[in-house]
Amino acid sequence: MPAKDIYHNAVRNSLEKESWYITNDPFILKWGTRDLYIDLGAEKLIAAEKSGQKIAVEIKSFIGASPVADLENALGQYILYYDILSRLEPSRRLYLAVRQ
Repeated sequence: MPAKDIYHNAVRNSLEKESWYITNDPFILKWGTRDLYIDLGAEKLIAAEKSGQKIAVEIKSFIGASPVADLENALGQYILYYDILSRLEPSRRLYLAVRQ
């Protein structure tokens, strides 16, 4: 399992303060024989609509030696997760959490 990003707990706490229920930490995507790990999976019940919102959140700190390389890696990871998630759970929205 991958290590948690330095902002992991801050993002998780922020989601919980906004009434999101953390369902998965991490959220595991199974693709063939591989497991991919998105940092968080969460759900929020919307009473007016009587349906739930589901999200997955990938957290990135961009603290590597090269911000451009960090961005390339984060974007590549986001696109991969987005593509797989749209096939496995099309109702779940994917977000990329960054410091700013």
